[in-house]
Amino acid sequence: MNINELNKNELEDWKKACKIAARALYYGKSLIKKGNNLLDIARKTDEKIISLGGEIAFPSQISMNQIAAHFCPVKNNNPVLDNQIAKLDVGVHVNGFIGDNACTVDLSGENSKLVKASRDALNNAIKVIKPGITLAEIGRTIQETIMDFGFSPVRNLSGHGLGKFDVHTKPTIPNYDNGDETEIKKGDIFAIEPFATNGYGVVIETSNPTVFSLVQKKPVRDMTTRQVLKEIENYKGLPFAKWWLEEKFPLFRVNLALKQLENLGIIKGYPPLADRENGLVSQAEHTILVDEKAIVLTKS
Repeated sequence: MNINELNKNELEDWKKACKIAARALYYGKSLIKKGNNLLDIARKTDEKIISLGGEIAFPSQISMNQIAAHFCPVKNNNPVLDNQIAKLDVGVHVNGFIGDNACTVDLSGENSKLVKASRDALNNAIKVIKPGITLAEIGRTIQETIMDFGFSPVRNLSGHGLGKFDVHTKPTIPNYDNGDETEIKKGDIFAIEPFATNGYGVVIETSNPTVFSLVQKKPVRDMTTRQVLKEIENYKGLPFAKWWLEEKFPLFRVNLALKQLENLGIIKGYPPLADRENGLVSQAEHTILVDEKAIVLTKS
C-alpha cells in the first residue's frame, strides 16, 4: 500500500500498529530462554499486543532450527526451548493496518554469524531503499550480504506489501536478485524479511498446519463445525492459530471442524516451512515506509 491512499487517521493507525509490534517483539524476544515452552511465549506475546492497545494481525509464531516460518505450538506439540535457534514473528493491526516484524535468538551460542547474516541483510537493504530503486536491487543487496557471511538466502521466501486486513500484498520484496525491474515509489509501505540459511536456500512444506485463515464463506451442515466457523469469522479473514480454538473447544471438535472446513475450501492451512536440506535458518524483519530514504516503522 502507499500512504497516498490513506487519510491522516489511517496513517496514524498504521504507525501505532508498528510501534506496538516493535514493543511486543521486544517483549516476546525476552521470553525466548532455555526451559520456556513455546505456547507460553506465544500466548504472552499475543496478550502483550492486546494490552498495548493493538489487535493480533497473525498469531505470534516461533519457528525453530530448520523451520523458517509458520510454526505455532499446539497443546500436544509444545516444545521446550533448549539449544535451538528460534525465530519470533509478530504482527499487529490497528483498525486493519498492519505492523510486521521478526527477530532470531540463538540459544546454542554457536550460530551468531547466521543470526547476524539476516540482520545485516535487513539493515543493508534498508540503507539502499529510496524511490526508484528496483526490487532486484534490493534482493541483490540482501543476497550479497548473506553470501558474504558464507550462507544462502532463502529464495522462495520474501518480504511483502501490507494492506488493510491483508498481511501479504504486492510488492514482493525478493531475498535475491530475481531480475524484477519494478521500481519502489515514495510512500510505499512494506515489510523487508531476509532469511539466511546454512542449508539449501529453498523451503518446503513439512508437517500439518497449525496456522490457518478464512478464504471464503460457505454454508456448513455440521453443528460443531458451524460453531467453530463462527469463532473463526471473528478473526476478520486474518491468520489464526489452532491453539486459539483449542482454548475454546475440545480438541476433537477442533480437529473435526478444521478438517471439514479445509475440505470445503472455507479455510486454508499454512504448513511449517523448512529448509529442503534441514539447514538452520535465521530471520529478521521490519516494516518500512519509503520517503527520500527508508523510515523504519517497527523500530524498537
